[in-house]
Amino acid sequence: MTDPVPLALKRFIWDIQSLVELDEGEREILFIGRDLMARLVASDDWLPQVFATPDSTQGQQYQLYNDGMERFSVVSTILAAGQALPIRQQPFWEIAGLLRGSATRRRFSLDEKPQAIGESRLAKGDAQVFGSRGADAVQFANDPTEEVSIIIHVYGGDIGKLSRREIAPDGASQEIVSGYANGVDNPPYDIWTIQTEIID
Repeated sequence: MTDPVPLALKRFIWDIQSLVELDEGEREILFIGRDLMARLVASDDWLPQVFATPDSTQGQQYQLYNDGMERFSVVSTILAAGQALPIRQQPFWEIAGLLRGSATRRRFSLDEKPQAIGESRLAKGDAQVFGSRGADAVQFANDPTEEVSIIIHVYGGDIGKLSRREIAPDGASQEIVSGYANGVDNPPYDIWTIQTEIID
């Protein structure tokens, strides 16, 4: 079973949950959330290995925290050398931090075939935020020459349960529900596992 929630992750989840509960709007969540994420990914010794295991055939996304009201999700993305997530539309806000390795986040237009219209590079310790844009399609990719890369995300919804549009390189698309790579031996943390006292 999953070990007790690491202290750094517990503090981060508490802070994000407080932001969401205050409901001061997306801009405020992203503004403060970037600083919280930068603090979290400044050290890479806290992520349990059960949420950091790559797959040789495809990128993996593990849910780290399950918000019972599905207002947000905390996820680790694990990309081996040369791997990339599929191109998918993303109609919700996102906070991303690079815990290990390096990664590129690409944006695509969807006229006929997906065309890259911009990208941002994340190095170890970087944190970036992205507002909700219903028409955007995005993709995270690892560099072919790099080791395994790990990105920590907070999404403005439970991405493993939400229906999203996935776009193939030839422009074909389908509605998908991606799910998570968690198994019975590595369930996500929930409100009960983080509600223990933090002592400074």
